[in-house]
Amino acid sequence: MLPWRRLLRPLAVLALTAAALVAPTGTAQAAAPGSGWNNWSCKPSAAHPRPVVLVHGTFGNSWDNWLGLAPYLVHRGYCVYSLDYGQLPGVPFFNGLGPIDKSAEQLDVFVDKVLAATGASKTDIIGHSQGGMMPRYYLKFLGGAQKVNALVGLAPDNHGTTLLGFTKLLPYFPGAEHLISTATPGLADQIAGSAFLQKLNAGGDTVPGVKYTVIATKYDEVVTPYRSGFLEGPNVRNVVLQDLCAVDLSEHVAIGLVDRIAWHEAVNALDPANAERTTCASVFG
Repeated sequence: MLPWRRLLRPLAVLALTAAALVAPTGTAQAAAPGSGWNNWSCKPSAAHPRPVVLVHGTFGNSWDNWLGLAPYLVHRGYCVYSLDYGQLPGVPFFNGLGPIDKSAEQLDVFVDKVLAATGASKTDIIGHSQGGMMPRYYLKFLGGAQKVNALVGLAPDNHGTTLLGFTKLLPYFPGAEHLISTATPGLADQIAGSAFLQKLNAGGDTVPGVKYTVIATKYDEVVTPYRSGFLEGPNVRNVVLQDLCAVDLSEHVAIGLVDRIAWHEAVNALDPANAERTTCASVFG
């Protein structure tokens, strides 16, 4: 990659953040859980009959991953909820590190709670990074397909990651793989070729009845190669962010935290009947 593009990436993130701050009223204000989202008295409208569950990524939590997207959705009339999952004993704040199959069980419980509170029969899920991949275990093995209409992944690692080839070096460091798998099993599960991912993807990427959207960025430095996030199967749409806006230089973190172009496309996936074309101008929408 040309050096000037590396220099422009942080500028692009700053520009997206600035655009979010000056966007129409209410679309970018950070809201604490319970103030706008995680409002358990919210009832879905006829226009948006399904609540949206936001699933954070590795090292994230239920609020810091969603300070931008949650208010963006609430402003558009959605009932929005976010959960914490994958906590390790003695490790506060940084979640998504526990075994992913156990994290999916936590999602199962949370979705039931959301459906009971809202009275809806199904929910939609938007997840960032691990949060876009982990729900697939819930859909495939825990009965989630009966309760979920759509899964939208922002830079998900559906087929694992090599971390720019770093994971291929682990066998050359005795004990490294064991240390990762015992100390942070949620990380080990995300390594390309892991036993967890082999089980998750065996027999096909998708399950019937669920609509899947993957929004990836070619500048992803965490999910590598970035196309490993793509899914195959019916009811799947794989999108490269730069095909929507060529000058969007968001990388793995920015696509979830500040990228209103990605958020606009995610909303299109939630409500395809009223979808509006996503372009660079969507940052102001």
